[in-house]
Amino acid sequence: MNTELFIARRLFSAKESKKNLSRRIVRLAVAGISLGMVVMILAVAIVIGFQREIAAKVNGFSAHLQIVNYDSNQSYQTIPIDEDQAFLPALDSLSGVRHIQCFATKPGIIKAGDEIQGVVLKGISSDFDWRFFDRYKLAGERIPLDSSRTDQVWISEQISKLLKLKLGDQLLMYFLNSDEKLPRIRRFTVGGLFRTGLEEFDRMFVLADLRHIQRLNNWSDKQISGFEIFIDDLDDLDAVNREVRALVLENLEADAPLLRVSNVKEKFPYIFDWLNLLDMNVWIILFLMVLVAGFNMISGLLVIILERTRMIGILKSMGAANANIRKIFLYLSAFLVGKGLLWGNIIGVALCLLQQHFKIIHLDPASYYVNTVPVNLLLSHLVLLNLGALAVTLLMMLGPSYLVGRISPEKTIRFE
Repeated sequence: MNTELFIARRLFSAKESKKNLSRRIVRLAVAGISLGMVVMILAVAIVIGFQREIAAKVNGFSAHLQIVNYDSNQSYQTIPIDEDQAFLPALDSLSGVRHIQCFATKPGIIKAGDEIQGVVLKGISSDFDWRFFDRYKLAGERIPLDSSRTDQVWISEQISKLLKLKLGDQLLMYFLNSDEKLPRIRRFTVGGLFRTGLEEFDRMFVLADLRHIQRLNNWSDKQISGFEIFIDDLDDLDAVNREVRALVLENLEADAPLLRVSNVKEKFPYIFDWLNLLDMNVWIILFLMVLVAGFNMISGLLVIILERTRMIGILKSMGAANANIRKIFLYLSAFLVGKGLLWGNIIGVALCLLQQHFKIIHLDPASYYVNTVPVNLLLSHLVLLNLGALAVTLLMMLGPSYLVGRISPEKTIRFE
């Protein structure tokens, strides 16, 4: 039998002297650990939620990877490539690739009454993945892309408010080609409204039939701006990016235009750099909370040792070594820390679930890109938080536990 563990359990579950000072100090230390764990759980869950929610919105507009003409610059006026490419079958079966779709873009100006707004017309085809826009749809139905060319477009709620447009209204769009002096005019009908909260993109993109852009640019029905590639996991972006580039280069034909593969982090570095800065904030919060919890437990352990001075003296007189007595108090510390972590987990997870399901805390989307505080709590992160907090706190307990060695048994046995 583990004698040290047995004694620690008895001390932990002791019912006597609940009104003394040490009991109150220990309770405060346990409460401090619980509060620290709640803050750590919320910090990790909210930051991961922010990162995943905003990244998902950016990817919904621009995809994880794009294959375009190498001569196309960063503007939305692109140089066409052929829709039939030799690498497509191999790319479709590439590990980590979820979906491939063709697209085309063309900048233009919307005019509705006396109001105008510069936008980017994004042409989509029958292979378009609607899951992202279905999630943020406010009204309307999907654009019918299987039949003949349609005049229906999807605009954001922000554009509809700026231009005073509603579902079913008509609007005029003006487009300029570099070799033409007069703009080309197209009339569209609002067939759908969406709101993602990513206002920079909401006020920019308008979804339309890709065949309109082909006609506006005098392209053939096989020419497009490029391909959009969606992957299963954003963490695999760099690896999949390298594989896609290698695949495109291997299948490049001698007389075909050179193609370029770009990823979403290269196109919008300011957004992903901001998201990466949040990681540093989380590490600072975790460090401070673990430090506070450790010092709380150090004060609690010192009080417990001082309160149990007579017991320590009796154990030493019976032949117990300092190392064995230290184990007793380290086991007791582990029980107290575990109790604090347990309550911290219960409260932290409960708060995360409440925010996730009831959207209690709201944010300004103009500043934070989301309407409510996003929460994404993973079991693996929860386990690592608990193990890390327990390990660091117990390591901080080693120093105070050596106070046991300075206690003299002949003096403490007579202590009342």
